[in-house]
Amino acid sequence: MKKDIHPENYRLVVFKDMSNDYSFVSKSCAPTSETMKWEDGNEYPLIKLEISHKSHPFFTGKMQLVDTAGRIDKFKTRYSKQKK
Repeated sequence: MKKDIHPENYRLVVFKDMSNDYSFVSKSCAPTSETMKWEDGNEYPLIKLEISHKSHPFFTGKMQLVDTAGRIDKFKTRYSKQKK
């Protein structure tokens, strides 16, 4: 592995799946300005996710329709033009 290319500022971060309110703690160096109080009483930086292993169809075995900010509508309008 190459030396001095990996960040060294890893810290515990709460990742929250916004589609089903599932949260977990893991190490990350991703920047965020939001924080959240975790079950252990400590406050950790918060990173909001649109999808996680608890809501992804591959892991759950069932399809769930998750429409955040009209993504499905944007997709349909973009590709309906190509059909014509």
